[in-house]
This record gives sequence, C-alpha cells and structure tokens, in this order.
Amino acid sequence: MVGKANADESGQQGGTAGRAPSVPMTRDPSAAVAEEYESARRKGTREAFELFIARHGEDPLAEQARAELKRLAR
Repeated sequence: MVGKANADESGQQGGTAGRAPSVPMTRDPSAAVAEEYESARRKGTREAFELFIARHGEDPLAEQARAELKRLAR
C-alpha cells in the first residue's frame, strides 16, 4: 500500500525527480500574428481584414491589411 501512496499521477513511483516538467513551449506571438494575417489574406474578404486590424491594429502587418482593404474597395 505504501507504494501506491508514493506513486505520482502517471502511476510511476518516485514522483517527478529527474524529469523535466511537461509544460508546453510558449508560442512566438509575432508568428501567431503572421499566421492570422495569412489566413485573412487567403480569405481575401473585407471582414477578414477588418477583424485582423481590430485585433492587431498596432502590428506592422496591419498596414498591409489596410492596403488590402483599399485594394478591395476599388
């Protein structure tokens, strides 16, 4: 019974000593913004670019989104 009391959640004995914690790696925020811009560009709609600008209006890619909106308005 003592062995069960000392088992960690994975069912292994001895806890987590010697193992790195399983924390997901942090995602690069600029890569996430670039992916959102590419998604808006692929959709190619006013709504997609407007949403991107609303979320990331201060990002340099927002200028490109604004240029796309102007192009769509023609």
